[in-house]
Amino acid sequence: MGKLDGKVALITGAAGGIGRATSRLFVEEGVKGLVMADIWDERGEQIAEELGPNVVYIHTDVSQEFDIISAINLTIEKFSRLDIVFSNAGNPGPGGGIEDIPTEGFDHTISIHLRAAFLFMKHSIPIMKKQGSGCFITTSSVAAFQQGMGGLPYSLSKAAIIQLTRIAAVELGTFGIRANSIAPGFIATGIFGTGYGLSREGAEKLAKFMRNSPSNGQAIRRAGLPEDIANTALFLASDSSSFISGITLKVDGGLLSGRIPQDPEEDEEKWYEMIKGLDSKDQKIMENIVQEGNQKIIEQLNYYKPYSILISVLLRRMQKMVE
Repeated sequence: MGKLDGKVALITGAAGGIGRATSRLFVEEGVKGLVMADIWDERGEQIAEELGPNVVYIHTDVSQEFDIISAINLTIEKFSRLDIVFSNAGNPGPGGGIEDIPTEGFDHTISIHLRAAFLFMKHSIPIMKKQGSGCFITTSSVAAFQQGMGGLPYSLSKAAIIQLTRIAAVELGTFGIRANSIAPGFIATGIFGTGYGLSREGAEKLAKFMRNSPSNGQAIRRAGLPEDIANTALFLASDSSSFISGITLKVDGGLLSGRIPQDPEEDEEKWYEMIKGLDSKDQKIMENIVQEGNQKIIEQLNYYKPYSILISVLLRRMQKMVE
């Protein structure tokens, strides 16, 4: 018997690392139906087909309210109920200081994270109230708790998600609806590669190398995996957490508890292998970063503190390549 037998789930960002791992795990745990929502159509459709007849994919730009409503409507049309909404879609957003961040980039990042989570709640709540039960899970971040672990709009939106979670938990508990969030730390997914400007495919390739990457000084000395977040989402979606609402679970390998001093040369060869594993187009992006040598660009790239080692190693290695 699976932990999600008879339940219906909707997952956004479902074609990427965390969403993909969670989709697979939810199917393994017996979901009656699953709607995978993303903008990466080719990958999303492929995964949905692999996971079986009870899984459907829908193109969903979570910055568009119409797309959000369409994803919810499809869930009801296909499976007649909606038990779990995992708002997981995201992007790194622009880096830089307050005066440097473009307003459009700020608005888009807030829209992708906070506004989307709000709209999924807004349009799912009437359904869950009729059912007498439901569960919202939203992806926050360690960047919500500590400065320097994400760009400004990214960090703001992730912090606001935590408060949205608390508000929803208090407001909806009477109706049997729970709301919780997850704050991942250093997780080997494509979001870091896209933050550097890599193609979606290049970012996914980089994520595979990251699984064996340096531990970045965190207490648990390995990279976090999408499966670590998927297992947390499963717990929050299942009856095992039926008395838990309004919390944010930090899944960060102890990162926020304190950094462990480390040798800046540690695992340098692994980082180099990551860089070499990219195709020529993405290699060129990395090369351009070095050739421009613009400190402002480096600061914008370094939107996630644990990646200071990656950036310094990358710059040294790529400089040797272009000399």
